[in-house]
Amino acid sequence: MTKLWLYRQFLIFLVLVIAVFNTARAVEYIKGELLVKFKDDSVKNINGLIKGFDGNVERKVQLLNGNLYLVKFDQKSDMKQIASQLAKASEIEYAEPNYIWRIDEPVDQGIINDQLFGDELNLGYLPSDPQFNILWGLHNTGKNDPTGMVGVAGADINALKAWDLTTGSRAVRIAIIDTGIDYNHPDLKNNMWENTAEKNGKPGVDDDQNGFVDDIHGYDFANKDGDPMDGHGHGTHCSGTIGAIHNNNQGVAGVMDQVELVGLKFLTDSGSGSTLDAVEAINYATKLNVDVMSNSWGGGPYSQALFDVIKVASEAGIIFVAAAGNASSNNDDASQYPASYEVENVIAVASHTIADNLSSFSCYGKKSVEVAAPGSNIYSTVKGGGYATYSGTSMATPHVAGALGLMISHTGRLVHNEMRERVLLTSNYVKSYKNKTVTGGRLDVYNLITDTRPPRPWEPGENDWVTVPLNKPFESIHPYTDGMEVERTITIPNAKMIRLKFNRFETEAKYDYVEFSGKDGVVVSKLSGIKVGVVHSDEVLGDTIKLKFVSDISISFWGFMAEEAEVIYNIPE
Repeated sequence: MTKLWLYRQFLIFLVLVIAVFNTARAVEYIKGELLVKFKDDSVKNINGLIKGFDGNVERKVQLLNGNLYLVKFDQKSDMKQIASQLAKASEIEYAEPNYIWRIDEPVDQGIINDQLFGDELNLGYLPSDPQFNILWGLHNTGKNDPTGMVGVAGADINALKAWDLTTGSRAVRIAIIDTGIDYNHPDLKNNMWENTAEKNGKPGVDDDQNGFVDDIHGYDFANKDGDPMDGHGHGTHCSGTIGAIHNNNQGVAGVMDQVELVGLKFLTDSGSGSTLDAVEAINYATKLNVDVMSNSWGGGPYSQALFDVIKVASEAGIIFVAAAGNASSNNDDASQYPASYEVENVIAVASHTIADNLSSFSCYGKKSVEVAAPGSNIYSTVKGGGYATYSGTSMATPHVAGALGLMISHTGRLVHNEMRERVLLTSNYVKSYKNKTVTGGRLDVYNLITDTRPPRPWEPGENDWVTVPLNKPFESIHPYTDGMEVERTITIPNAKMIRLKFNRFETEAKYDYVEFSGKDGVVVSKLSGIKVGVVHSDEVLGDTIKLKFVSDISISFWGFMAEEAEVIYNIPE
């Protein structure tokens, strides 16, 4: 073994250690707090059990699926270690840190091109709201992005056609689980849910006896009071996309003209919140029997407490729409919670641009992200009665929440498997989203309401592929060197589709990659990072696949090796 090889192996080890450290550091939780669920709530000596670990029960939270306990420890204690030790006790179902969650931070706040405000559209039903003309997500003219970006006409959610069927209903209730809502905003206030018992009752009294005082428009779980006023702006922006009132000569129009918006604030005015507060917000929404929950937040790890409460909402027939995340990563490989929870009511949403491309920041996943929706340069309501342009999967999520609300106003609730099937199969297939969402589609609310299912390209099953040995393996040197750029073209006569099968693939994630394109040179996908076991490239149409390996000038890994291609020779008509 050469010194160079040993040095490179040490660098690989170092990179992996740093990656693990950074991942662990990214998982934040409230110091000194654990969430504990007991298998049997009749356990009498709860405090005694916890004190054995030098803890004290701070609070018992009554949920629809049983009680959850907030347990306090010394803030210097290792919460993960204590949780692991507690979980070994036979009386305990699970114990976990009280993780910290954050808004899916808007990627940018675009500068408005004022020249667009004066344009008029001559169509059928059009809201008279003065800034409707720049809501490209609802009606994309190809030139009405609020920042002036050029787009593709028609790459929108098809709202105008849907509004000929329904503009919503006050009978539909959507919970915005976020930083709260500016419930006094002139574009939102008439669509706010009102708890009439509390509104007409006595201040400081739980008039409806639901356990929450003065919860007129929702509740603030971050500050433990009945006022979910948004001090950040993020929740109000999401709310405006869902339900800004039409034809009131104010600002913008939402996907729904009529809806009841419930403000459930668990994220503070700085944009962060805890698992326990999120759990309580979801539990509140479930007890209220909302139709849809809109969730534009994430950043925490897998939480059993959060999974359980979302599952209870699912069993109650409530849809849970969640932002896929803004990490530009594949959720199939690295989960983004809550969007990645495998519960049948969860709909994960990616973001697309006015140009009908996946937004550069958007997470994606062929197996884990259901649909793409408008999320770049979205103009909507913000706190203080204002308006602003944000970008993020946070902005895409309320488009889907509002679309599902419109569907429910027209058809009523559907069981989750029917609802999910509609979301997937009524979306419009666009090549840009192939292998980025489950069916390669973006949201179409008219199709969703009418259950119109556009044609989709045939997708081969695993048994349809025919293995073809390569005349010469496609592989790097092991380990590869810095600054490499290697190209190769493989042609297999009569092939209709080709993909490459890698026996081993190890490159520096994001920076060193293999690029795949067809005969036309258009890049279909890239493959990067350390993969476990056999991995396939995305398929390329035609009889030719072009390969390009690029490495930067930093860390070099083992590389890759492919000895076989897999081919489809016949595509059904």
